[in-house]
Amino acid sequence: MRFIVIGITDNPEPFFPPEIMEIIKNGKVFSGGKRHHEIVAPLLPADAQWIDITVPLDNVFEQYQLKANGKQPTVSIIVFASGDPLFFGFANTIQRKMPEAEIVVYPTFNSLQMLAHRLLLPYHDMRIVSLTGRPWQEFDRALIERTQKIGVLTDKEHTPAAIAQRMLDYGYTQYQMTVGEHLGHPAKEKVTTLSLEEAAHCDFSQPNCVILSTSNTNLPTKPFGIPDSSFTLLDGREKMITKMPIRLLTLQALDLPHRHVLWDIGFCTGSISIEARLLFPHLHIEAFEIRPECEAIIQENMRRFGAPGINIHIGDFRSVCCHAMTKNRTAPDAVFIGGHGGKLKEIMTKVLTVLAPDGCIVMNSVTSQSRQMWKEACHDLGLTQEPPLHITLNDYNPITILKCRR
Repeated sequence: MRFIVIGITDNPEPFFPPEIMEIIKNGKVFSGGKRHHEIVAPLLPADAQWIDITVPLDNVFEQYQLKANGKQPTVSIIVFASGDPLFFGFANTIQRKMPEAEIVVYPTFNSLQMLAHRLLLPYHDMRIVSLTGRPWQEFDRALIERTQKIGVLTDKEHTPAAIAQRMLDYGYTQYQMTVGEHLGHPAKEKVTTLSLEEAAHCDFSQPNCVILSTSNTNLPTKPFGIPDSSFTLLDGREKMITKMPIRLLTLQALDLPHRHVLWDIGFCTGSISIEARLLFPHLHIEAFEIRPECEAIIQENMRRFGAPGINIHIGDFRSVCCHAMTKNRTAPDAVFIGGHGGKLKEIMTKVLTVLAPDGCIVMNSVTSQSRQMWKEACHDLGLTQEPPLHITLNDYNPITILKCRR
């Protein structure tokens, strides 16, 4: 099967060079979004067949296959796509769905390039994040990593207003936002630069895209080891938080630079999850806690320290459907057990149903009883223990950092 993918803008009277016009003139089967169809309809042959690109995409590719089956010579399906079809575009989808297909691409400027052009903004150093049908993960990561220039592809859920509000909620207030609407359309195109506070209360028409910018001097230094006194605590109890030096040693034991998914079981104040999120923003973090009052505490701490993107689960971990959680994402390869309520072996047994083959489990112990429970659970579950690390911090009781693997 052969695809010819042609990039277009929002201009209702598109200009194509003679080579592309000849391809359109001789084409039989065309495809694209409904908006694309409206733009190119006057240029299509009278007998043109059109396939709308709508979800689910499997149905679209079935129609492509039907058009190609048994046809000699091979039918070329001409697809119209926004901007550069290889820039978070439909050509990538074709490669994924039909890796054996022949693909020819005729790109034009993508929307973020066009917006940068309008601003006379050099964009070679701009970090690109797509929120079009995607979660916040990579956008949050760009903020946590203090990226100075971020280009964002939006959708109807991740609007400029929603983006601005998320940044305000987590303290990333140093940026200004530029929004480009209907770029390439002579009558509808609009470019607006405004503060995050202003953007959070504005409605922008679709399609649009966003460029966020700030200077290095405006960005606060990312913390390395958050002071214990800075956290909101459970009932103000200082003992209900993993102390900062122990916290950093725990993250080291979890080997987080080389991990992908961290599960924090018994998060309480959220200090482990938050420190991990800030130091290793590539991580996908799931945080579990049985006490409902801890949900407001971790949320307040996440906002205080600018750590968006931690998924919170309230309830008994033993009732969690772990397989459902890992159905559409990578299995956990690092697990920290911050609290177990005497049910350590049951929790570890449940973790092992989804733990990645190279995954590890870490727990901090302050009593000989909990160390014995750990030792027995590791033995019964066939886990390999690593040498424990014994730490005494100030006047606190000695702590042992325990780690095991499959």
